[in-house]
Order: sequence, then C-alpha cells, then structure tokens
Amino acid sequence: MQKIRKGDEVIVIAGKDKGRRGTVMEVLEGGLKLIVDGINMVKKHVKANPNIGEQGGIKTKAKAIDRSNVKIYNAATQKGDRVGIRVLEDGRKVRIYKSSNEEIEI
Repeated sequence: MQKIRKGDEVIVIAGKDKGRRGTVMEVLEGGLKLIVDGINMVKKHVKANPNIGEQGGIKTKAKAIDRSNVKIYNAATQKGDRVGIRVLEDGRKVRIYKSSNEEIEI
C-alpha cells in the first residue's frame, strides 16, 4: 500500500519549494517520485516540430520530486504529517495520520 497517492495534498519539507503545498498529479517509479501540481517547476527549451504542430520556445513544466521531500498535509493541524497503515478488524488496510491516529479520507 502506497503511503502517498494521486490526489493527496502534500507539503514540501526540503528543496527550493520548501513550505509550499500542492496536489499529487502522478506517482512514478513505484512510489519513489511524485509529480506535484505547481511544485518543482522548470523551464525547458523545446524545439519546434511542424509534423505534430508543436511550436518551439521555452515551456514551463513540473518535474518529479522525491517522496522523502514531502509530507502529507493534515488539514486539522495545518501541518505536514507522517503516514501510517492500520489493519482493520475486517482485514482492510487504511492510511492514518501518525500524530493523531485519524484515518485519512480518500
């Protein structure tokens, strides 16, 4: 079970975007890297490709960020939080916030 999934709101704890929040758009490399909306934006020089109608120039795109550099955002405490996994009586696994043991809503 992945601790951080697509659609989760995360807060960056290290790097040039430290302290900023964003939503996970994509999970890459088995959960090790994340694409987060508006975080780790880079400028990429793109060559024009007339075959597909792509214009050249400088484009801004989101680059992957390592999972260790983000924490899931806990709206109740307004801070980043660690994630744990609890097995319920019926055998289901759910994600919980480590600080409060509350279940994370999907």
